[in-house]
Amino acid sequence: MTVTIYDVAREAGVSMATVSRVVNNNPNVKPQTRKKVFEAIERLGYRPNAVARGLASKKTTTVGVVIPDISNNNYAEVARGIEDIATMYHYNIILCNADKKKEKEIRVINTLLEKQVDGLLFMGGTVTEEHMEAFRTSSVPVVLCATSDENNAMPGVDIDHEKAAFDAVSVLIANGHQKIGMISGTLEDPANGFARYNGYKKALEKAGIPFREDYVRVGNYRYESGMEAMNYFLSLEDRPTAIFAATDEMAIGAIHKIQDQGLRVPEDISVMGVDNSRMASMVRPKLSTAAQPMYDIGAVSMRLLTKLMNKENVEQVKYVLSHEIINRQSVAHQA
Repeated sequence: MTVTIYDVAREAGVSMATVSRVVNNNPNVKPQTRKKVFEAIERLGYRPNAVARGLASKKTTTVGVVIPDISNNNYAEVARGIEDIATMYHYNIILCNADKKKEKEIRVINTLLEKQVDGLLFMGGTVTEEHMEAFRTSSVPVVLCATSDENNAMPGVDIDHEKAAFDAVSVLIANGHQKIGMISGTLEDPANGFARYNGYKKALEKAGIPFREDYVRVGNYRYESGMEAMNYFLSLEDRPTAIFAATDEMAIGAIHKIQDQGLRVPEDISVMGVDNSRMASMVRPKLSTAAQPMYDIGAVSMRLLTKLMNKENVEQVKYVLSHEIINRQSVAHQA
């Protein structure tokens, strides 16, 4: 049978109110009484009913986190940042994988809100009007994490994806490359897709390099799509001398396809990525990339959410963290 607070009170010889105060870390309990209650809890194997406590306090000390791809190392790093700050502020997290599919994202958001979470962190793709409607009807704070809405109406933490792409492509241009192909994410994705595509175009424009439609292929952020796009570029009569990929995973796919065809990176074709995932330093040659501070994005997002949940004074609800260009071995000077 389930052990109740009444059983603990009887075992310890105290009132149920005293047991409640001990469980909730109320300081107004004598050390000797606190010791008796904890000993009774241990003997009986009592576990406080989180649902009942949530109903009484109107708080569950639980945060819902919507993540696009739980198998992606980058999002795992964001989740680590979230978890560490959540633990520091005594919150538990419920992590839900949504595969960057709108219908699943909406369903997961609503499910988490129905679970009476105290707040919600959303990592996803395109923030549509349907997403915004779910956020607007939420009775708890919502913070966007590593993504942003089109009108910047929601609290959120991210990097400047357009500037990160611009800086990455500028490295290729500074190394003398004029024929630069891009493996883009879907252009419906405002951050990893369209913003990085825009940054690529603006870097070319600033350098006076004509934009070529045939030098852009759209991938799905995955390794296989990087290989497929690179296979296309290698088939061109006037092929690129450098490739900018919107994610490291696609960049690594491109490197392997180049090597499969008996060519060398960076001697024959240079490759630049974005993210600075763990795989970027494992691949050979090591991948040059624009690094996102993934852990910091998660940590800052969670800290912002704790402030909003606790109705603290918040002067800033939009944070754009700095990216960094990491020069490794995959980019060479074009003679």
